Amino acid sequence: MCSKGDAASVCPGGSCRVIEVPQLEDCLQPVVNIVPLQLLAYHLTVLRGFNVDQPRNLAKSVTTQ
Repeated sequence: MCSKGDAASVCPGGSCRVIEVPQLEDCLQPVVNIVPLQLLAYHLTVLRGFNVDQPRNLAKSVTTQ
């Protein structure tokens, strides 16, 4: 993941895939970065054949009293 226009310096030969996001102030950059990363995680999970609506061990981690 890199800012728009920096892909050539991150991957000079063009042999890898890069997600480009707009470059913003440092305090706003995480907000812009999280959306493509969440979409990447979702699509990788679907490609691996897992059900994204029923994660494993969820009951153990969100049990409240």
